[in-house]
Parts: sequence; C-alpha cells; structure tokens
Amino acid sequence: MRARKASRTTYHHYNVGEALSPWRESLNTVIFGSETPMGRAFDIGLSISIVLSVIVVMLDSVETVQNQYAQTLYIIEWMFTLLFTLEYGLRLTSVRRPWLYFKSFFGLVDLISILPSYLILLFPGAQAMLAIRILRLLRVFRILKLSAYMDEAEIMMTALSKSSRKIMVFLYSVFMLAIVFGSLVYAVESREAGFTSIPTSVYWAIVTLTTVGYGDISPQTPLGQVFASTIMIMGYGIIAVPTGIYSAELIRTYTARKVRNDACPDCGQTGHDFDADYCKYCGHALED
Repeated sequence: MRARKASRTTYHHYNVGEALSPWRESLNTVIFGSETPMGRAFDIGLSISIVLSVIVVMLDSVETVQNQYAQTLYIIEWMFTLLFTLEYGLRLTSVRRPWLYFKSFFGLVDLISILPSYLILLFPGAQAMLAIRILRLLRVFRILKLSAYMDEAEIMMTALSKSSRKIMVFLYSVFMLAIVFGSLVYAVESREAGFTSIPTSVYWAIVTLTTVGYGDISPQTPLGQVFASTIMIMGYGIIAVPTGIYSAELIRTYTARKVRNDACPDCGQTGHDFDADYCKYCGHALED
C-alpha cells in the first residue's frame, strides 16, 4: 500500500545525490523527518529550545533582570548556542549536499542563530557596545527556525510567493497615491502647519492612508481637510486589498495541497484527497 505521507527529506533538493552511509541516513531521518517518534521528539525538543532561547535574549535586555542574573543568563545563552551549533553541524553531516543546505534559506537562518554569540567575542571593550547590541538582537532571528517545523508554514510561504507580484503592484499604486496626495497637500497647506516639504507631506499622506494617524502633522485649511478626509476613506478600502489577494491565494494553495489531480484508472474521476488510497467514486485502488 502506498505510504500516506512522505518524509520531509524528499522535499529538500540538498538531499538529492549519492547515497548516505547507514548512520547518516538514520540521522537524516531523525533531523529532517517528522513521521517517526524520534523525528517528532527532535522537532518538539528543538522548538522548545528555540522559544526558551528567545525568552533568554529578551530577559537579557531588561536592565533589572540583567543586573541581577547576568552570569546565569550568560551561561544559559552559551548552552543554547552550543546546542544549536551541534544541531547545525548534524544537519550539514546528515545531508548529501551540505553546500546546498548551507546556502538555503533555513541553512542561513540556522547560521544566523549561532553566529552572533561567537562574533560578540571579537568585539571586546566598551567602544563596541553598539555592535554587541546589534549582534545580540540578531539572536532573536532564532524564532525563524520554528517555521521549519510547521507544515502549515510551507503552505503560507507558497501562497505569499504566488501573491507577491500582485501585492507589489498594489503597494506601488499606494505609494504613487501617497506622493500625489502629499504633493497636493503641500501645495495648499502652509509651513506653519508642519508641511515643510514634499517628503514630509508624503509621510503625512502615508500615515493618514494607513489609518495610523500619529497627529504630529494635520491640515489646517478647509481644502487640506477635504484631502485628508478623502485619504482616510480610501485607507479603509486599501487595507482590505492585500488581505483579499493573499487570502484567495492561500485558499487555492491549500486546496491544491489537499487534492490529487491524477485520475482514477478505473472510472477516470479526479479530485481525490491527497492521502487517498482508493477512489471515492468507485472504490478502485489509486496509482502511487
């Protein structure tokens, strides 16, 4: 009988190539596969470690906590760093084409999650405090590693990729509208009202168009207020457009993943569930 769900290993192009040794193959199944008990335990354990490491980074930024538990947080942080370093090394060891994994999205995320802690050692002294802060902040990117352990994340990323062109066209149109409205308001408003330049007026138009409304700049003339009211009304409609584009693509992507397009060899019907072994119309066995 056909397997209902393939291992995640088959979806990574960096696992295509020469055969692995038995121990590397077993390691690959545990690290990249989530169908076995060991694979699920590995995913769950790593996910918990990622969340805890990010919590440690956040606590380290709280002055009172940092002053009282600096040494403890430092030790815990290095424990996580060594853990993720070991995990990164095991991933490179367990794939057939390590270079392709190294330059893949998740490979770069894994590298970013461990690199800052080592780079901090290269910046001793008070003069490098800004660089150290930036490097510490980069450790928060460990949270991106979680997307590798959520099957739904792949569907969301695929839908976002397919809808990105439409969304970019939409954002370009919004940007053009902001420039036009910003220029018009600059022409009718005075410098005393805060509209000192076209870029400043465009900033105000973007803030108003997105319904954020900081209130630091506001039109004072009747015509400027008419422009502001128009932009506010347009803003409510504009917010819904990218959401609709992405939602429609997400539904299409999810439906495509849940439906098999191959026809039944007996009755010729299509539209079977992705994990179906038998035709739901005639009961004939489906081909692998």
